[in-house]
Amino acid sequence: MADAGLRNRLKDVRAKLGLTQAELAERVSVSRKTINTVENGVFVPSTILALRLAKALGMKVEELFFLDGK
Repeated sequence: MADAGLRNRLKDVRAKLGLTQAELAERVSVSRKTINTVENGVFVPSTILALRLAKALGMKVEELFFLDGK
């Protein structure tokens, strides 16, 4: 994992909204693989990407991304 302290709810929120990884990727101008790696905690998104993802999903960035709390 890129940073074991950062977690996200991206996959759950995306699925709840009925979006595929490809559809979300298109909305924020990245590849489907980028969405996959963010969802799986392999890649920590830039601040800009995190903000774009939150906006695309109708959320605040801190509702989508959070620290592990350890």
